[in-house]
Amino acid sequence: MKKILRITLKIVLILFLLINIITAFHAYKFTHFYNSGEVVIKKKEEKSGWDKTREALFGINAVKKQNTVIPDSTFKTVFLTTKSGLKLEGWYIATDSAKGTVLLFHGHGGNKSDIFKESEEFRKMHYNTFLLDFSAHGSSEGNTSTIGYNETEDVQLSYDFIKAKGEKNIILWGISMGAATIAKAMTDYPLQPNKIILEMPFGSILDAAEGRIKMMGIPGEPLAVLITFWGGIEHGFWAFKMKPTEFVKKISCPVLIQWGKNDPRVSRGEIDEIYNNISSAKKLVVYDSCGHESLCKKENEKWKVEVSAFLK
Repeated sequence: MKKILRITLKIVLILFLLINIITAFHAYKFTHFYNSGEVVIKKKEEKSGWDKTREALFGINAVKKQNTVIPDSTFKTVFLTTKSGLKLEGWYIATDSAKGTVLLFHGHGGNKSDIFKESEEFRKMHYNTFLLDFSAHGSSEGNTSTIGYNETEDVQLSYDFIKAKGEKNIILWGISMGAATIAKAMTDYPLQPNKIILEMPFGSILDAAEGRIKMMGIPGEPLAVLITFWGGIEHGFWAFKMKPTEFVKKISCPVLIQWGKNDPRVSRGEIDEIYNNISSAKKLVVYDSCGHESLCKKENEKWKVEVSAFLK
């Protein structure tokens, strides 16, 4: 009987170690972006059975997505430097008779080209725009993303850059991770934007990890806890504290929350909790045909109406 118990305990211990090793790898891949050429990225139809098994065990490699928009003479390329010495690239685009400046922040794995359509629409509404590649994204330096935890410095640097221009009307706009980062930045720094627009912000890193795992067709909750734990440990912070649902309580300016009804990654429950925790003037807009994607591109007319009305 003792022998059986010892064998059982050994098996349980081995399984426990294996699960933690696997989730530690997934956490690393979730928060790490390789430079172009460092790893081979195969298309879905090119992947062998071993490729799929390896991804299931050790996570999916992600390469920094390159910007596709080509700056012209209307763009001013701006470089901001973090405390750790990373150089971040941003685009400042001015417009005539500007009513203010909108700072735009993209989602996890994206870049400033992804949110250029939103920038165009804001400029048609007579707002200057400033688009930034987060650390480890696009044309900015770095390879590690903390899913918004440390990227608040990127938001603060952008805000200070625009404020130094003498801008009195600053609007913060963010999508997914960008929205969550804005929420945390409002608690980390003395930012005083006039208005904030948050599109599909996740409720916590734990929720974000669960949403990512579900997209892979795997039950999310048990593994999400371990991925969140290891993601924080690997990068030196307690990831369970990354909760936009709590951070939004510090916001004192008007807020527009926008979300796609078919979003497979951010739940209505997360959105409702964020909305309910905002004590300032607020509005929630749901887009019936959208998922976790650009609401501006998918339901452009509705987006323009809602955003322009909010900015008045």
